[in-house]
Amino acid sequence: MAERVLIVGSGGREHALAWKLAQSPHIQQVLVAPGNAGTANCGKISNSAVSVSNHAILAQYCKDHNVGLVVVGPEVPLATGMVDDLTAAGVACFGPSAKAAQLEASKSFSKSFMDRHGIPTARWSSFTDPDEACNYIQGAVFPALVVKANGLAAGKGVIVAADKDEACQAVLDIMKDKTFGSAGDTVVVEELLDGEEVSCLCFSDGSTVAAMPPVQDHKRLLDGDQGPNTGGMGAYCPTPQVSEEMLQQIKNAVLQKTVDGMREEGIPYVGVLYAGLMLTKQGPKVLEFNCRFGDPECQVLLPLLKSDLYEVLKNTLQAKLASSAPIWLEDSAAVTVVMASDGYPGAYQKGVEITGLSRVTEMGLQVFHAGTALKEGGRIVTSGGRVLAVTAVRPTLESSLQSANQGVAAVGFPNAVYRRDIGHRAIAYLSRGRLTYKESGVDIAAGNKLVDMIKPLAKSTSRSGCNAELGGFAGLFDLKAAGFIDPILVAGTDGVGTKLKIAQACNIHNTLGQDLVAMCVNDVLAQGAEPLFFLDYFSCGHLDVGVASSVIGGIAESCQMAGCALLGGETAEMPGVYDLGEYDLAGFCVGAVERVSLLPRLDDIQQGDVLIGVASSGVHSNGFSLVRKVLERASLQYSSPAPFGRPGQTVGEVLLTPTKIYSRLLQPILRSGAVKAYAHITGGGLLENIPRVLPKELAVDMDAMRWRIPPVFTWLQKEGSLSEDEMAHTFNCGLGAVLVVGSRDASMVLRQVQAQEEAWTVGSLAQKQPGAEDVVIRNLARSLRAGPNLCPDTSELLNGASHADPSSHKRTRVAVLISGTGGCQLCSYCTDPTHMSSAYITENFVLPAQHCSSIIVCVCVVDHKLYGSRAEFDGTIDRVLEEFGVEVVCLAGFMRILTGHFVRKWNGKLLNIHPSLLPSFKGVNAQKQALLAGVRLTGCTVHFVVEEVDAGAIIAQEAVPVLVNDTEESLSERIREAEHRTFPAALELVAGGVVRLGEDGRIVWSQLA
Repeated sequence: MAERVLIVGSGGREHALAWKLAQSPHIQQVLVAPGNAGTANCGKISNSAVSVSNHAILAQYCKDHNVGLVVVGPEVPLATGMVDDLTAAGVACFGPSAKAAQLEASKSFSKSFMDRHGIPTARWSSFTDPDEACNYIQGAVFPALVVKANGLAAGKGVIVAADKDEACQAVLDIMKDKTFGSAGDTVVVEELLDGEEVSCLCFSDGSTVAAMPPVQDHKRLLDGDQGPNTGGMGAYCPTPQVSEEMLQQIKNAVLQKTVDGMREEGIPYVGVLYAGLMLTKQGPKVLEFNCRFGDPECQVLLPLLKSDLYEVLKNTLQAKLASSAPIWLEDSAAVTVVMASDGYPGAYQKGVEITGLSRVTEMGLQVFHAGTALKEGGRIVTSGGRVLAVTAVRPTLESSLQSANQGVAAVGFPNAVYRRDIGHRAIAYLSRGRLTYKESGVDIAAGNKLVDMIKPLAKSTSRSGCNAELGGFAGLFDLKAAGFIDPILVAGTDGVGTKLKIAQACNIHNTLGQDLVAMCVNDVLAQGAEPLFFLDYFSCGHLDVGVASSVIGGIAESCQMAGCALLGGETAEMPGVYDLGEYDLAGFCVGAVERVSLLPRLDDIQQGDVLIGVASSGVHSNGFSLVRKVLERASLQYSSPAPFGRPGQTVGEVLLTPTKIYSRLLQPILRSGAVKAYAHITGGGLLENIPRVLPKELAVDMDAMRWRIPPVFTWLQKEGSLSEDEMAHTFNCGLGAVLVVGSRDASMVLRQVQAQEEAWTVGSLAQKQPGAEDVVIRNLARSLRAGPNLCPDTSELLNGASHADPSSHKRTRVAVLISGTGGCQLCSYCTDPTHMSSAYITENFVLPAQHCSSIIVCVCVVDHKLYGSRAEFDGTIDRVLEEFGVEVVCLAGFMRILTGHFVRKWNGKLLNIHPSLLPSFKGVNAQKQALLAGVRLTGCTVHFVVEEVDAGAIIAQEAVPVLVNDTEESLSERIREAEHRTFPAALELVAGGVVRLGEDGRIVWSQLA
């Protein structure tokens, strides 16, 4: 529902507020009381005659007219408690309470508050006796030349004296002659500060401050900062003299500290807080606080506000600034030039007609009215000292000033007084070419922001021995507190290589932290060490805080995974060293191990020891220069669908799979003493890393058929035409770590690892022969071809050493199609590595666990109920068989009738078993047919499958006698026992090449038979 808003005030500030609020789609009407000619009947904006001095009447008016929000513009209603009274009456009101407004209404309260809370300001003292004030001025050790009326004086109650006599005269004028009335009953005398004056405003919700861009006002009446002091003759925003680093300093040391201090004193500050500051050589110091938008500062700030002002005010009142900070226009500057009546700030004439305002609007400029009135016939005349302000928003300060001056010149306003040099200090500052560190390419403010963002992340990694507090020159770690008795420190450092290039190209940065931590932590583990703390180094050409925080956030999360503290780091911004968007990473990990547990234990490692391989997640963080070259050859983009990995993943997503961290998994196992050595498979692959932890007289014998190789390696080897040696020298090939274990402990260690991670027995150690290679990997090419389809060989190593020559017995990939419990007679045979490379069982019903719990098979469930036709069902089975590289298919209790297309495709490779001595008793209920026929002999038949049921060439048969008292059940049970013997024997004949199906459909026996 659209809101009605009422703004209290009549100046240019209030016109600017009404103009900005009227742009909100949430606003139905903006009322201004009393308003001016600019706020009279202008679209959504209109004036109201309601009394604003009587708060009770105003509250009732708001209720009667459904006003949802009151915005107080000037300072006097704030100081007299308008916000308190309206809020108490149930009317939402934007602005600070009367107690909070003391920051502006009482200079002595404000200065005392700043002293109490350590907010930088000028030295000062307050007085109620003019003689004491003059004595202070004469005797001060600093130039006590600024005299202020303690109370509100419409922005004019400050006198900056040229010397001590002039300062004393100002005291007498204020306190004795009552120049500012009762506001001068008390005066504040303070030090004259030297520097540039700026205004920094913020929204405050009582806890959070949202800083606005810095503004500079021009108080003097005439160009060159000449003439008397005024309420403000113009302003510009932003001010280049205030760097982002300085603005952050002001926000923290002044604005936030003020709001925090007010809250601590029980006076929450909600509204706009205005800090008038002097930029001294000692840093920014507060000249004064105002408790509302400044005028004319408001007229340059609101045109630069990109956010909906109504939403900002509501978020402020609802304490939501922390999550909904206002957004400001970037690469834009605003200048406003005030036009004043002749004679201002003294006596001036009213009723002077103003013309030409429509021409100013046509120039793309905004006129904000202040001292104007609307007369009969729509004439606009002057009614105040500061009459109106012309505001321009342009890409640069110079162009904004030029446009604003052109707009002023277009206004018909006889004898108007205005300045033509608004922003002259900034233009001079820019023209001097004063360089800053930021202009040279290093943004210290951005770096500080990053540190603030990552401090809580680092804190979350605290552990015994370290609290992970960032900010010091160095980090500390207490080994005794961590429980070590006789420790040896272990250090490791690493990066993530050109994997960085892929992350930067894909704009995926949060996974690199795990890569970095893993590369260092996994190295430290090689000495048996527990990782204690981690340091990172992030370098770039231009610091993107979002990217850097994503990377370092990933580092912190990974330190938690690894059990080490993120103790510190370095962020280096080096313009010219890196291209835009590029960065580099390095990590440094320190661990500790008790002296007696140090790895590797070279004296204990011996021939026959077993190698246990722990699965990698993929490429990890090595070999990416070669990976990128293969991708280039294949013309694949990082955004392309991955020919490896899960469906739906892109090439970049798969390649950025983070490196596994093994510390939590392996530390308890390493501490048990069963592991003699641990090798991290990093740069140099399998061939170079395993020998690093072995005695020189021992060699490694590995069989790649014993572990599963991720599909990315299969693709890389095939697409890049990479040799086995190149693969093993460059990549981990599916093993992120290798443990050396005694043969007696191997089974126990393997079970411990497999409880949390995929792992295999992958080889063993043998005596190295003269001239032999350090590492021999058998069957690597074959395993790469099989890829993830491989069911790893899990047989025992012979004598803890190598296998027999695999070429001495051909092993065949077999699929068993079953329904229900069929096919279990083949399981033990198919998983015997001396017969088959692996067994693949495709089922359309669940394989009962009690039959196969002790063997390892690859199971694929294809539920026929999910398919609309036999052809679709068979097509799915066919695709699965092709995917697994199946060579022979066995039907074992498979109850579905296969289509002719499927049978023809797998002709000569498709076996079935039937419970009779074919060709007798074909089809269903063969046992019942035999009993009814009265035969004395039946049995089972293994045959090749053809389209005609049970008519294929016979491979093997076994006879079963029919007993006199046989029932169908008892006969079936004895035939089933025969099937368990016959089907494996027939399968061995086919798999071994002894039997094949000839082109004429008959059995062909090889000479081996």
